[in-house]
Amino acid sequence: MNAEAGDLQSAILEEASRPIPPAQGWIDGRAVEAVSGRRQARTSPIDESSTGSIPDCDHVDVDRAVAAARRAYADRRWVGLGRRERKRVLLRFADLVMNARRELGVLQCRDMGMPVRMAIEADAGEAAATLRWYGEALDKVTDEMLPLTARDFGYVARVPLGVVGAILPWNFPLMIAAWKLGPALAAGNSVVVKPAEAASLAICRLGALAAEAGLPDGVLNIVTGSGMHVGEPLAMHRDVDCITFTGSGNVGRKLLECAGQSNLKRVSLECGGKTANIVLDDALNLEEVAQTAARAIFRNQGQICNAPSRLLVQRTIYPSFVEHVAEIARSLNIGSPLDLGVDMGPVVNDRQRQVVRHALAEAERAGARLIVDGRQAACPEKGFYIGPSIAVDVDSRSALAQEEVFGPVLAVMPFDTLDEAIGIANGTRYALGAAIWTRDIDKAQHAATHLVAGTVYVNACGGVMVEMPFGGFRQSGFGRDRSLHALEKYTDLKAVLVRHTPPS
Repeated sequence: MNAEAGDLQSAILEEASRPIPPAQGWIDGRAVEAVSGRRQARTSPIDESSTGSIPDCDHVDVDRAVAAARRAYADRRWVGLGRRERKRVLLRFADLVMNARRELGVLQCRDMGMPVRMAIEADAGEAAATLRWYGEALDKVTDEMLPLTARDFGYVARVPLGVVGAILPWNFPLMIAAWKLGPALAAGNSVVVKPAEAASLAICRLGALAAEAGLPDGVLNIVTGSGMHVGEPLAMHRDVDCITFTGSGNVGRKLLECAGQSNLKRVSLECGGKTANIVLDDALNLEEVAQTAARAIFRNQGQICNAPSRLLVQRTIYPSFVEHVAEIARSLNIGSPLDLGVDMGPVVNDRQRQVVRHALAEAERAGARLIVDGRQAACPEKGFYIGPSIAVDVDSRSALAQEEVFGPVLAVMPFDTLDEAIGIANGTRYALGAAIWTRDIDKAQHAATHLVAGTVYVNACGGVMVEMPFGGFRQSGFGRDRSLHALEKYTDLKAVLVRHTPPS
C-alpha cells in the first residue's frame, strides 16, 4: 500500500471508530423522530455490532411529510425561485455531498457492507456528480414555441408533477437517491424519500446537507421505516403525484396496485435484472474480458441489479476461459469492507446470505456443478459473509439462470452461434442489461439490435454514465433513471394556445 492509500486507510479507520449518532428523519426542514417515538435497532453486516437505530415511522409520519411537501409545492417556494436560483442550490448541494463523501461512504460501509472505496467513490461520489449534472442541465431544457396561424401561436411547457415519493433500495442508496432527487428537484417538484431499512443512515444525512445548500423547507423530506408502514402509505397517499421505485418485482407490483387503488399516480419501476454477458471467441483481449466478467459480478458482493450474473461463452474457448474466470474468483480477498485491500465484504444481512445459500443448493439439485463454492470460502467468523460462487452445467431454464439471486453467484453456459447466445440471453422475464464481447462490428451491431435489454454494452460490462438513460423492459420495469430522459418521469406537458386580435 503506497503512502497515499495508507493515509486514506488511516482516515477511514479513524472515521469508522467514531460512534454513530442516532439517525433521524427529516420533515419540513428539521430533523424529526417518529411521532410514535418508536425506533428500530440496526446491526452492521461487517461484524454484527450495533450501528444505532432509525426512527420506526408509520402512516402518521408519512402524512406529515407529504403535507410538508405539498405546502412547499403549492406556495412555489422552490419552483418559483426560477431556474438560475434552483441551479445554484443544486450545485451547492452537490458540493456539500462531495465534501462529505468520505464520512458518508464510511457510514454506508458500516451500515450495509459495501466495500469502502466503492462507497466513497461510486456511491457518495457518483451521488454528488449526479446532483451536479442535473443542476447544470436545469437551465438548458426549454419549452417549445409553436407558430400556428396568422393569429395563433402556442407553446408546450414541461411542468413539475408536484409531490414525488421516492422509494430506495439498499445496494447503492446514495447514488440511486441522486438518480431520483436530481431530476425530480431540477424539475421543480417536492420529494418524500423512503430509504431502505437496511441502508438508511447515510440517506438521513442528506436532509441537513440540502438545507445547508439552501433548499427550502419541505422540498426534501425523509421518512424511515418498513415497507409496510412507510412505503405502502406513501404509495397509497392521494396527495402524492408520482412514485419512483428501485427494488424487487414483488414490491413493484404492489406499488402499481396502490396507484390504481388511490389516485392513479404516476409510477416508474426498476425491478432488477438477469444480465447476460456474451463472450465470442474473437473477443480482442480475453484477459480483460475475464477480469471484467469476474469483478463485475462479484463487486459489491453481487448486489447490483445490472450485475452480469449469466456468463455465456462460445464453446471454442469455453474450458480455458471459464477456468481463468474461476481463478480470478478464487483470488478475491474477503474480509472487512473497511479495509482498502479487500475485494468483497459481507452481504447486507443474514437473510440475504440465506437467499444466496438457498440458490446454490437449488442449483446443485437442478444439476449444476459449483467449480467455485462461496459456502466453502475462508470468511470472518462474525458478520454476514459468503464467498464468490461459479456454477457450470447450468440449464438455461433453471432457477439459477432465470431468477435474480442478488448475490455473488455466476451462472455459466456455453453456446455455439451468436443467435443461440442471443436466444439464451433473451430467455428470461428480465430485460435490464446485456453485454457482448467481439472485435466484429457486424456481430456487435446484430447483437445490439436483437438483445432485449434497456442497456447493451459492447466490449464493456457495467459502469455508471449519468448521461445515458438506465432502466429496463419486460419485468425489469419501466421509466428511466439518469440522462435528460429522467426529467420526463417528474414532469408533464401543458399545451397553451394564445390567439391575438390584429389591431384594426
